[in-house]
Amino acid sequence: MQKWLSIIGIGEDGIQGLSAIALSILNQAKIIIGGERHLAMLPPEDYREKIKWKSPFHSSITEIINRRGEGKSICILASGDPMCYGVGATIIKHIPIDEITIIPSPSAFSLACSRLGWNFTETETLSLCGRPVSLLQSYIYSGAKLLILSAGKNTPKNVAEILTKRGYGNSKITVLERMGGMNERVFTGVANSWKERDIASLNTIAVECIADLGITGLSRFPGLPDSAFHHDGQLTKREVRAVTLSTLAPLPGELLWDIGAGCGSISIEWMRSNMRCGAIAIEQNTNRLNYIADNAAALGTPNLQIIAGKSPEVIQNLPTPDAIFIGGGVTAPGLFDICWNALKIGGRMVANVVTLEGEKTLFEWYEKVGGNFTRISIQRAEPIGKFLGWKGMSQVTQWVAYKS
Repeated sequence: MQKWLSIIGIGEDGIQGLSAIALSILNQAKIIIGGERHLAMLPPEDYREKIKWKSPFHSSITEIINRRGEGKSICILASGDPMCYGVGATIIKHIPIDEITIIPSPSAFSLACSRLGWNFTETETLSLCGRPVSLLQSYIYSGAKLLILSAGKNTPKNVAEILTKRGYGNSKITVLERMGGMNERVFTGVANSWKERDIASLNTIAVECIADLGITGLSRFPGLPDSAFHHDGQLTKREVRAVTLSTLAPLPGELLWDIGAGCGSISIEWMRSNMRCGAIAIEQNTNRLNYIADNAAALGTPNLQIIAGKSPEVIQNLPTPDAIFIGGGVTAPGLFDICWNALKIGGRMVANVVTLEGEKTLFEWYEKVGGNFTRISIQRAEPIGKFLGWKGMSQVTQWVAYKS
């Protein structure tokens, strides 16, 4: 099909900042789509059809798709690089690239690096536009350089508060407003004394993370301290959790079902391994559902999907998982068949048990599909009177099978 749709990145310098080819494509378009700010950059005498983004956003995407066969060329004006947390990354999920021309301008991240003298490849980047600010939590570590697309004028304040509460109050925050335009402004402050109020809605935030004395960061490598989670004792302990996640072996973009999620430690650490990893935590205990939500927000995985209910009843219509972890409810009737049938070909299923009844069930599963067993035995040194002695935790039997 002929390329009927174009997406042009435009900066604060407006139409005059476009390249010759971008300007040519824009001039030939019959319909212009964009935000109010972008459409206002067009000259007053431009009487072509103009469409502003609607809310919810997907309704505008539907309208674009519906106009596909009209024979009219459509041009979308977007900020900076449309494929960097922009509209292009969404459009491409619905319309093939063969039908689209994309011409980017420098992204806010590129512009910020040029202002600060930062090496782009050594920065962590994230967007808080339309996303929970608690996403920031999993990006914070000593020495990190963060570039953040802001949701508005209050985002720098929210970022400063999160840094201060995490023990990174000395972190340097730089706000870059309207980069590339006549009204560009750059100003800097410190998280624990942040007071700036007069901030433009269009801003990008740069953070140099500096830990307070004695603060230890939380690694993205599996095996966070047990104290990092709020729980009622229903927690996969640190050492067992590290082994379990290495067995689950998350890859970017994969989906995990965490069945009998407890406080959510497995699914949260799965998601912390890579920003593109997704997880669904299933738990029937109401109090533990609250623990999962609190832990997900505190540890930077607010997009963890939490489902209340008994596993066999609620998992049948969920998206196909790449991996399934069963930490509770192994003996529930019919659970294995539902999970195994739902699992993607090449996926893996891991279950941990501490009871003989659980082991009996896992052996029955083994007889059906094979797999292998590991017994995990952990001892920790604890006080015995004035001395230290070894205290063993409950032994965990772990079964893993791969679906072929």
